Amino acid sequence: MQPVSPEELWSEIEKYHDTLPESLRKELYSKILEYGLTREEALMVINEAVKRYLSSLVNPGEAVGTVAAQSIGEPATQMTLRTFHFAGVRELNVTLGLPRLIEIVDLRREPSTPMMEVHLEPEIAKDEEAALRIAREIELTTVENLCKSATIDYYESAVILELDPEMMENRGVTLDDLLKALEKVKGKKGSVEVSEDGSTVTIRLNTDDVVKLRRAYERILNQRVKGLKGVKHAIVKPIRNDKGELVEYVILTEGSNFQGVLSIPGVDPTRTRTNNIQEIYEVLGIEAARAAIIEEIKKVLDEHGLDVDYRHIMLVADAMTYTGKVRQVGRHGVAGEKESVLARASFEVTVKNLVEAALFGEEDPLRGVIENIIIGSRPIPLGTGSVKLKLRVASSAPKQGGG
Repeated sequence: MQPVSPEELWSEIEKYHDTLPESLRKELYSKILEYGLTREEALMVINEAVKRYLSSLVNPGEAVGTVAAQSIGEPATQMTLRTFHFAGVRELNVTLGLPRLIEIVDLRREPSTPMMEVHLEPEIAKDEEAALRIAREIELTTVENLCKSATIDYYESAVILELDPEMMENRGVTLDDLLKALEKVKGKKGSVEVSEDGSTVTIRLNTDDVVKLRRAYERILNQRVKGLKGVKHAIVKPIRNDKGELVEYVILTEGSNFQGVLSIPGVDPTRTRTNNIQEIYEVLGIEAARAAIIEEIKKVLDEHGLDVDYRHIMLVADAMTYTGKVRQVGRHGVAGEKESVLARASFEVTVKNLVEAALFGEEDPLRGVIENIIIGSRPIPLGTGSVKLKLRVASSAPKQGGG
């Protein structure tokens, strides 16, 4: 039998225009064409999809927030409190489990183990040399990294750097690069001298003050020579398929500088990612931040084999981002911005919330679940999408001015 034609298939799917969402209609269309189903088979699939979709809809008045909290909270109690190494990469520590989940919902400004996964443009993705070169551009190199030793000569008022040629070669840094970096040191007034063999650099400072010498010494050692601020370490990891064939090289970093890495030539900005949600929000915006929250929470739960419905996680992400800014779930974010005094007091810092409410003469309208449970009111106004009905009684009085 002949497969159903694209035009006929689309007309059948469009009969459910008001029932199925657009994304589901498009997916049905592409999958049925992909598998070359006949008209009868296609109709069976469409009817089954409609039936399953309607049976999976949430009933009006279902307390979706409470269900989401239970569905994420219950499996999360099974997670161990541990930090362990990233699979196959000993050099990088990655926070997983409950500590990582808390980091995400608390929206920490800086994760305890910030990291990036840097993908390369397709044309150089399998080129190890290109990957190593870009890794060197990403990894922060300071003057201290390039020295075997660094000392202060208090008698000569100078800082003496003994260079490590092997480290300079590994990091792709020349003596000229180092000297240019030394010129940029803040507050450094003096001259720079290089030994004949280029193994020692002496920075003479125009001060006899011991404290100023120490400060200048610290600034010199911490001066950036190349790389991105905040990225302590970068390693190149080969990604292989099930047959052991090389798919691409990926750069994993300890530390994150998302905006900086996206501007490096050769980096694929569409696939590169960071685990710092605040950084994603600042660079790519609120929609990307929402997607990152969902992905990061799902990743944490998947690591422990916990199966939580995607929609519960989406609800948490929506609550954190619906205002157009990312906010934590705690008292400085979602919970702390509730209209109800009792709901705010029930979360954290109870006395402070109650005292401030009394000082400002706040009233609690008792519209939410928490405040009604606290005062023991019945029935509790519970349920997402629930409505109150008001009967409009038609006036039975005779109209004025009738002839």
